[in-house]
Amino acid sequence: MAERTKYAPGTFSWTDLTTTDQDGAKAFYMELFGWESDDRPVGEDMVYSMMQSDGRNVAAISPQPQQQREAGAPPMWNSYITVRSADEALSRAAQLGATVHAPAFDVFDAGRMGVVQDPQGAYFEVWEPRENIGAGLVNAPGALSWNELASPDLDGSAAFYGDLFGWTTEPLDDSPAPYLIIKNSDGRTNGSMRPTMPPDSPPFWLVYFGIHDVEEGLVTVGELGGSTIAEPMDIGPGGQIAVAQDPQGALFALYAGRFEN
Repeated sequence: MAERTKYAPGTFSWTDLTTTDQDGAKAFYMELFGWESDDRPVGEDMVYSMMQSDGRNVAAISPQPQQQREAGAPPMWNSYITVRSADEALSRAAQLGATVHAPAFDVFDAGRMGVVQDPQGAYFEVWEPRENIGAGLVNAPGALSWNELASPDLDGSAAFYGDLFGWTTEPLDDSPAPYLIIKNSDGRTNGSMRPTMPPDSPPFWLVYFGIHDVEEGLVTVGELGGSTIAEPMDIGPGGQIAVAQDPQGALFALYAGRFEN
């Protein structure tokens, strides 16, 4: 378990779900992870549901923007990366071949953010913290525990994010398929990259949440109307992962095992 009061630039620090059924998604994840909800008004007839574990913010659930609905985009968990300056990060991302879909904007007094599609096609958000650093708890059951990029071009992705955030990547020893571990500029492990599977599937950042028992979690997912996309797989000494889909269609992953501080 790791409480956080700040994040180094280049670190994953937050995730939120944009979904077609906010109330349904809240009920699903609250039952699965034991979250509580703190609904915060962010506009007329709209709330941003801050999901909490033991009183600490761990994620959020919000309505899918109308533009995404009209485009037929599925509900999705979004990955936020802390930066010193959202404006500078977006400018640099564009120089490196990314597409800036939402220029930097203020989120009340919480921080400043923007939305980027990397050169390989995966979306992510940059977060310049002010009053809100992001998650107050990570690497614990019911909290953000990993971020994994599925990319059709691992070398291109590693180069892009390395230039943008100062990340380095190292191949995972004994992995049967290419798998790169991301290290932040301070040397801390900060996620991973793998090829898209199947190869023609869309690139995206997959969000992992900690859980006490993956197999029991998948049973609960099914009982609540979700589905299993990838069956449990053992990793490392005593670790296990799986990929699931919530009733609205958003993909997410589960992890049980040793958590880093």
